[in-house]
Amino acid sequence: MNFGILIFPDVEELDFIGPWEVIGMWRKYAGGPENCFIVAQSLSPVSCAKGLIVHPHASFEQCPPLDFLLIPGGEGTRQEVDNKVLIDFISDQAKSCKAVLSVCTGSFLLHRAGLLSGKKATTHWGSLESLRALGDVIVVEERFISDGKIWSAAGISAGIDATLAFIARYTNEQTAGIVQFAAEYYPSAKLYGVLHKNAKAPSYIKRKAEQINPANPV
Repeated sequence: MNFGILIFPDVEELDFIGPWEVIGMWRKYAGGPENCFIVAQSLSPVSCAKGLIVHPHASFEQCPPLDFLLIPGGEGTRQEVDNKVLIDFISDQAKSCKAVLSVCTGSFLLHRAGLLSGKKATTHWGSLESLRALGDVIVVEERFISDGKIWSAAGISAGIDATLAFIARYTNEQTAGIVQFAAEYYPSAKLYGVLHKNAKAPSYIKRKAEQINPANPV
């Protein structure tokens, strides 16, 4: 199996590093994909949003057919949404993929590739209204959502949750549990500060706050 993770200039680091780590744990401890490629338009080093520089494993031309494809987000999506070469790569690979996943504003690249029309999807809380404005996406305010073979995650760290859930769906709960344990991914229930009360906070964060402190709902 081949798992491809797309990157591009100004991609948000954790959008793809989090899933990369989860897929790596799956491969190492629980029989996951034989190959996990970091793929970019060329083999040139890619400068990410916070300054991390990444050397891709494969260019679009070199990339083999993928079983799974993950598209991260970040400020770079504002330019890449008009990059026909990149959008065509997503569209072409998606035809044979068993699953296509997006994180954060990677959902806008999925949409431009024609993969979100009539589908349920989510994105970073700051871009939910922009996703709704596209008109043909059923936008949900969830940590992640799947609709057929299309998965989308909310912002940045949500890609880790979505990837674990994808593994559980594609394999089983036991395999996802092995990966979760290996990665020691057990997020604290602590909510810091009061920004979860912000009017822009998505519904899933408000629900979490109410579960943690039902006596003081948002």
